[in-house]
Amino acid sequence: MEIGKKLKGARHACGLTQENVAEKLNVSRQTISNWENEKFYPDILYILQLSDLYQVSLDELLKGDKNMIQHLEDSTNIVKSNRKILLAFLCNICLLSLSLQFPKVIS
Repeated sequence: MEIGKKLKGARHACGLTQENVAEKLNVSRQTISNWENEKFYPDILYILQLSDLYQVSLDELLKGDKNMIQHLEDSTNIVKSNRKILLAFLCNICLLSLSLQFPKVIS
């Protein structure tokens, strides 16, 4: 079963509307609809919140949905890449700062 169906079923089991869930997660009702219709996937932070809200384990939500697992892997890779880029940028700033503080003396 795909995550959209699982999310919708869990929401119904809790007696919540899309609007109720949206308010609790500080997102739009349309976002909840898009997740349930799998137009796009929630990120891992929202998955954790939904798991808590619906009292459903992460295993129940994620197992068997290869597309969702791939989405989470891709998201994680993007975060790791962004961290590497940020680290490289900060290193360059430090090097530039040091080179301005200690210029070479030309004799």
